[in-house]
Amino acid sequence: MPADPLAPLLELPGVREAVVGARASIDTLLGNRLLRRRSAEVTAESALRGARASAQLEGAGIELERLRGQLLAGGTVEPHDRDAHTGAVVQAAVRLHAELGQVLDAWRRSPAQALARLHVIAAAGLVDDPDLLGRPRAAGVEPADPLGLGPAPDPLEVSARLEGLSRVLLATRAPAVVVAGVVHGELLALRAFGVADGLVARGAARLVLIERGLDPKAVSAPEVGHVELGEGYVRAARAYVGGGPQGVAVWLVHCAEAIGLGALEGRAVCEALARETPRATA
Repeated sequence: MPADPLAPLLELPGVREAVVGARASIDTLLGNRLLRRRSAEVTAESALRGARASAQLEGAGIELERLRGQLLAGGTVEPHDRDAHTGAVVQAAVRLHAELGQVLDAWRRSPAQALARLHVIAAAGLVDDPDLLGRPRAAGVEPADPLGLGPAPDPLEVSARLEGLSRVLLATRAPAVVVAGVVHGELLALRAFGVADGLVARGAARLVLIERGLDPKAVSAPEVGHVELGEGYVRAARAYVGGGPQGVAVWLVHCAEAIGLGALEGRAVCEALARETPRATA
């Protein structure tokens, strides 16, 4: 039997311990009694908080209650500064998180096709030419680089690495935390589509956690964890792109910590709902 392509990553410094810690945090969240009756509400709230955090990582910040109020009112998302692009990014993040479940089956069969679908969802409204949706960027196209990762790989390398990533996803049985980290890091590094790549990367990482059974109902919010780690997200992403095995270890440990913090955010959601209706956890 061929060796698991991601198994060696568990032996990198600090990775195995970080993965165990993240798993324990998620397990604690999943044991919350409120989830027996109100998991759908927790999923919806965690998706909203995760979408807001993912947009913030793209440089598009908005207050949670302001975002919630605008969505409930059915209006256009408008941050305080009324920056149209910022509003469009937030809207894209919300849309992507709301529709992740519709991509799950495709993700299991063909990760490459699922990634294209994620980009169609995320980048609608962010690109002028609809023919660019779901298509890897062409030669000569300069991708957005909100994290300052430096020059992106050329389209030929992008194509080869995406194909390799798809093969790895279909073959590996590594822990979900490791797989999600690799998917997230690779998509950030490749900037395969040129627009909304960060949103797609974080959406795909969340899909991994769902599909591989770590957080099957998506009640955690790992994107919030990335935000809470502050500049650590940028530093770890840069380490992944340019730091060899040591950089990969830094990134995977960061991702595991973010997943653990995302589980705490899910617990906070449960506690908030329980305060609204104290009998819900009885």
